[in-house]
Amino acid sequence: MRGRVWYDVSPSAARLTGSLRDIGYDFPTAVADIVDNSIVAGATRVEILVEYDGADSRVYITDDGAGMSPAALTEALRFGTRRTYGRGDLGRYGLGLKTASLSQCRSLSVITRNTRPVVRTCARILDLDDIEQRDQWVIGEPVPSDTEVARARGWLAEGTGTVVLWRGLDRVLPEKRPEGGWARRRLESLAAKTAEHLGIVFHRFIEGVSGRPQLVVTVNGQKVRAWNPFAPDEKVTVALPPQRFEIEAAGVCGQVDLQRFVLPSRDRFSSPAEFERLSGPLNWNRQQGLYVYRANRLVQWGGWNGIRGIDEHTKLARAAVDFDTDLDLAFNINVAKMRVSLPAQLRQMLEAPVNELCILADDAYRKTPRTETRAVPPDLGMAPEVRAATQAATTAGLALRSAAMQAGEWPAWQRIVTVLREQAPETLDTLGLAD
Repeated sequence: MRGRVWYDVSPSAARLTGSLRDIGYDFPTAVADIVDNSIVAGATRVEILVEYDGADSRVYITDDGAGMSPAALTEALRFGTRRTYGRGDLGRYGLGLKTASLSQCRSLSVITRNTRPVVRTCARILDLDDIEQRDQWVIGEPVPSDTEVARARGWLAEGTGTVVLWRGLDRVLPEKRPEGGWARRRLESLAAKTAEHLGIVFHRFIEGVSGRPQLVVTVNGQKVRAWNPFAPDEKVTVALPPQRFEIEAAGVCGQVDLQRFVLPSRDRFSSPAEFERLSGPLNWNRQQGLYVYRANRLVQWGGWNGIRGIDEHTKLARAAVDFDTDLDLAFNINVAKMRVSLPAQLRQMLEAPVNELCILADDAYRKTPRTETRAVPPDLGMAPEVRAATQAATTAGLALRSAAMQAGEWPAWQRIVTVLREQAPETLDTLGLAD
């Protein structure tokens, strides 16, 4: 019997590499993907240097991790590396180093050292011009006169580590007049945004994660400050008891941890400045919701993933959802590690605890003193029996809201409130729901 006939249909390296540049990174998320590799390598310090030099502008990302051997470096620059990822590794598809880098630049150089007794470094360059010219997946060694690679080698003279160098920043600088003032300001702005992004995504590593050394990250010499969305340093932050769920999805069983928090209202924060800082990049309303962590790295911050809607009265509610890399398929993590989807099974499990959290957050919001608008207590001068009736009505209003949340009828409740606001606003006011 005749065997099957096979035909080699290897993709055009030039065409496919160009397509992979559009996988969805922006500058801060691309840098974060490189920092993932530094964390896996055990780095305690990562330094990002964004240098403006017109068309020759460049970005260095340097760490003091374990470094790589020449063979490991060559493999790391393969699209779809053959290395095996272990549980807890931040990498997944073997594409991050390449796709993240080339989403921003045309030339990626990696310089590394993995030996301590002897200062021995190795370097490789993946250049889109070379790939397009040859239409082959090729990497090369730098020429001896490459001063920027030589500079990186000098940084590795004191110990092990890796330097990632981006040059030819065609996706960052304008094609015309990259030497202009706008281009300089753009790099400065991107450096600031990157520092903010890294402080959010890696806040647990910067604060210190059990089992690994604390991470120090700098951008252009400035130390990155961790942004912890749950305000652990605020004395009146309320942490609810943690919960753990067992899920089975995509043929894999695993654990998901949930930790819920009610943050302080503005008047109970330690300072107005800290209240503004904790509002986050999207501000309080849009920062409420779920914060999803994959192996301690934050991949989603804010939003309720379809469990409920955004509401001004629940803006103090935030919850951490933790899963490990063995559940990647269940959470549908994407290559850029910027998007996840909650498994349907988990979403059902989260509905009750999320609604409970929102009830408590709503209560905390409504108990916030409105001294700036209510200098005189509204029940001042009321007869005791009238005051008691007013308080009872307000309690009933809150109970109705809570029941709607628990019953999963929040959209219907909002429609009811809208009708009452139009037809019987005095009823809303009596129930304490006018605001």
